[in-house]
Amino acid sequence: MNHKGLDVWKVSIDLVPLVYKLTEAFPKSEHYGLVNQMRRSAVSIPSNT
Repeated sequence: MNHKGLDVWKVSIDLVPLVYKLTEAFPKSEHYGLVNQMRRSAVSIPSNT
């Protein structure tokens, strides 16, 4: 089985657009701090599975 068959990979792929959508509503002052960190973290899950 490759990584695309893993449940954690499937769920993490769905998580990425949700995090991006959620962080759009964050204040502009957070875009280079918390927003950037949350987005990179979400993308790293499927990247490292």
